[in-house]
Amino acid sequence: MSILTQSAGLVRRSCARLLSQDCLLCGADSGEHLLCRACEADLPRLPLPVCPRCALPTSHGEVCGRCLAKPPHYDATFAAFRYAFPMDKLVQSFKYGHRLALADYFGHHLALLSENELADLIIPLPLHPLRLRERGFNQALELARPVGKACRIPIDTRSCRRIRRTAMQADLPWRERARNVRGAFHCESDFTGKRLLLIDDVMTTGASLDELARTVKLHGAVRVVLLVVARTLPA
Repeated sequence: MSILTQSAGLVRRSCARLLSQDCLLCGADSGEHLLCRACEADLPRLPLPVCPRCALPTSHGEVCGRCLAKPPHYDATFAAFRYAFPMDKLVQSFKYGHRLALADYFGHHLALLSENELADLIIPLPLHPLRLRERGFNQALELARPVGKACRIPIDTRSCRRIRRTAMQADLPWRERARNVRGAFHCESDFTGKRLLLIDDVMTTGASLDELARTVKLHGAVRVVLLVVARTLPA
């Protein structure tokens, strides 16, 4: 073995030690990764099959009764995980604890889900300017960056704005959430013939994403697909 090869190996081992970190969930050594293998394997996955429209479980992957009775404005939903422990802790750490390194981790999983979906633009769910100022960043935009890079899809942050500062959806009963976000978004672009990916962190009732989907379809979008890190399942 040459001195050069030995030196290169030493550099790699030294870098690995420097980059080594503790798992965000259990604290064990996870090497260069945010999660150790055990915690990664324990993350809650969506039970398959699911409704192709809203990603809630159905018997055979058929469209669920709710989507048949009242079709949403979006055409499909892809969710990487089920919103349950410990995924809920990771999302909250990302969203409220400013653990922005999780954006790349989540974004990697979203990119895998959407790699076969043909889209012209990615639109992160907009935050109202006052909430953006309070939080300091838009979590949906941070998730969109790695997806756009991996899938080579442009990110559009200018066409859609949130013009109403609505109450936090998580603080409202499910039945009131659609009314809460009605008219919350404004669109300034012509999306005629465009296929759009809408990205957010968690989908519960999907009211905010559905309202944004309604808005962009009024401006000509022909297909709207939701891409979310985690999907909340009914109790």
